[in-house]
Amino acid sequence: MAALNNDIKSFIVQALACFDSPSQVASAVKERFGVVVSRQQVETHDPTRKSSKGLAKRWMTLFNDTRDGFRNEMVKEPIANRAVRLRALGRMLEEAEARGNLVMAMKLLEQAARECGDMNTNRRATADGQPAAPAAPVGVDFVSAHY
Repeated sequence: MAALNNDIKSFIVQALACFDSPSQVASAVKERFGVVVSRQQVETHDPTRKSSKGLAKRWMTLFNDTRDGFRNEMVKEPIANRAVRLRALGRMLEEAEARGNLVMAMKLLEQAARECGDMNTNRRATADGQPAAPAAPVGVDFVSAHY
């Protein structure tokens, strides 16, 4: 194991708190500090893992503070908000339809459905939580309405 100074440890703890994988952090440490560390050594600085049982309290505090700050900043970032993403997809859909790009329009509709939690299915849960049968079309036969 490489001996790590406090700057490197701080970098590792903060990167892990921001949900970077141990492999990503190990690569970043090598690139930034020129020190080769293993993925396993990086994992020992993540208080959410069993391998960190000997981690000093100051690093756990730094980890928790950084993670809380990261989560709060993610909420402030507009693209992290589902409503912002759906509005952007709506604008893109209108543009794709105006240009006659039906393939792109279908992809955008599919993406919007995924954003809404897979709302593109026509199944609904019943009161007891069991999936209901597919919803029947209301008053329109799809095939005859389009041909």
